[in-house]
Amino acid sequence: MTFFRNYFALFLGLLGSIALAQDDQNDTQYKKRVLETTEVDFLSSYYSQDGDNAAVSGGIGTEQLTDATGTFVVSIPLNDDDILTIDAGVSAYTSASSSNIDPFDGGRRADPFVASSGASSGDVWVNLTGSYTHSSDDRNNIVSGMLSVSSEYDYFSLGFGGSYSRLFNEKNTEVSVKANVYLDSWNTIYPFELRAFGANGIGFFRPTEITGNVNYNPNFTEFDKTNRNSYSLGLGFSQILHRNLQGSLALDVVQQQGLLSTPFQRVYFSDVADSFIEDFQLADDVERLPDTRTKIALGGRLNWFVNELITVRTFYRYYFDDWGINSHTASVEVPVKISDKFTLYPSYRFYNQTAADYFGPYETHLSTQEFYTSDYDLSKYNANQLGFGASYTDIFAQLHIWEFGLKGIDLKFYKYDRDTTFRSYIITAGFKFVMD
Repeated sequence: MTFFRNYFALFLGLLGSIALAQDDQNDTQYKKRVLETTEVDFLSSYYSQDGDNAAVSGGIGTEQLTDATGTFVVSIPLNDDDILTIDAGVSAYTSASSSNIDPFDGGRRADPFVASSGASSGDVWVNLTGSYTHSSDDRNNIVSGMLSVSSEYDYFSLGFGGSYSRLFNEKNTEVSVKANVYLDSWNTIYPFELRAFGANGIGFFRPTEITGNVNYNPNFTEFDKTNRNSYSLGLGFSQILHRNLQGSLALDVVQQQGLLSTPFQRVYFSDVADSFIEDFQLADDVERLPDTRTKIALGGRLNWFVNELITVRTFYRYYFDDWGINSHTASVEVPVKISDKFTLYPSYRFYNQTAADYFGPYETHLSTQEFYTSDYDLSKYNANQLGFGASYTDIFAQLHIWEFGLKGIDLKFYKYDRDTTFRSYIITAGFKFVMD
């Protein structure tokens, strides 16, 4: 199943500025440290979604899911020029949709619109990322490297990469390049009813339990690949256009290879008679997608500092891939500073996309097709997201918890709606501490 898990991508940006000063006693120069002291960010979120087009049950059924995430980001200055950042996160979810990988392991009658209470109804995702950043003496060259490990019940991922940024034109211009590689391996888990027809065929229901087409015999084969490799390259350019105006452009290219289908997402064919146990329709097959995919995104930002109180941040991105999806994203955020310490963040985001070439709703695919999916994340849809946030900033970090001063608090709420039945909301909270 492809979850719409609006896992916020949360980053800690660290940019230093050069400072030259003259010592009255020995007339020597010094440079300012990129990061003065250790900083700790605690980030958390609560996410909830609902809908009636679950991919696990072939495009019908409940999409209910809740997820709670907690992340610690610790940035440690190793010396004047180098920073070590450690990012550790845990995400725990419960999903009515994924519980129906095996809809017959709960205490209630199997139904795609009702969650099963079995083992597949929840899981925990863990991640650990370490990065190292080095800035040149003049702070015009920034080099970083990254290594990450993450795991969930059905996959394991190893990632590594790096980036380089160059500032020039008195730091009014910046160009950057970044590259990442992620090597994922799947623990292939198939819908319960198909497991008897795989290579290791394990038991199944008695024939008398099947209604409808009682001669249930899907033409199912297991995937021969259980790995997925992703390679990404990003180019960035930013420019201060005016003292009140800053713009940036970005190009991102991603190449994926391997198992790009989700093994436990069912598909139902229109030319195969339906078979049921209780109120749950037995799968005709699982999602089948090509084993390569190329994604390209072009985007730009324009930030206008209207005055000391108001800033307007705009964003646009165009995306396309070789599966037939084209999308447009446009957003605007208007931070309003209501005092020296408090800022409000109203925002709006619009998104639309075309359907993938291989998408079809429930029971519209034919068994003779090579590729097929009923995952509505790959369908045609429009989406709107409204957001509101508030932040508290104290540059002097006067409030203390043990040896750490509280430098900032960020709270945000986002409500997301598609023009299908899908809807979600997410609440995020961030706390920044600095060591005295």
